[in-house]
Amino acid sequence: MDLHVRYEGDDDPEKCTARKLARFDLAELHRSPRSVPPGVVLDPYAERALSPADADEDVLVALDCSWETAEEEAFKLDGPHRALPFLVAGNPVSYGTPFRLNTVEAFAAGCYILGHEEQAERLMSKFRWGHTFLELNAEPLERYANCADSTEVVAVQEEYVDPE
Repeated sequence: MDLHVRYEGDDDPEKCTARKLARFDLAELHRSPRSVPPGVVLDPYAERALSPADADEDVLVALDCSWETAEEEAFKLDGPHRALPFLVAGNPVSYGTPFRLNTVEAFAAGCYILGHEEQAERLMSKFRWGHTFLELNAEPLERYANCADSTEVVAVQEEYVDPE
């Protein structure tokens, strides 16, 4: 799966996971929205959840910016927009925070859900804490990857968000 990042450059360069992915040739950075190829856009404001039904796409796109400046307008990129389901961050900055993933975590989750588990593991292997994200989210990632569509993903997510 090809990974592309609409790179805003407003995060700390030392902690920027998108830049590190680019250094390892695991993702391509784009400064302009026009240069980003169409693909599944990981968008926390999307109305549909990412699911294995989106696996026919071969491009995954993320927006790399600070959570403080992320807004719906920034995600105006071509392609179907999909939200990642409930997962918790494993990175040192947002550890344990639900839905607050950094770029590499979002890509790894997307790859895993779309059936590219080995690619997800390769991405996370570049970070000291990468195994933590995969361990924290092992069960939900496996369950999401076994869903048929967005509706099933949302049903599984509800078991984590609103357990009874």
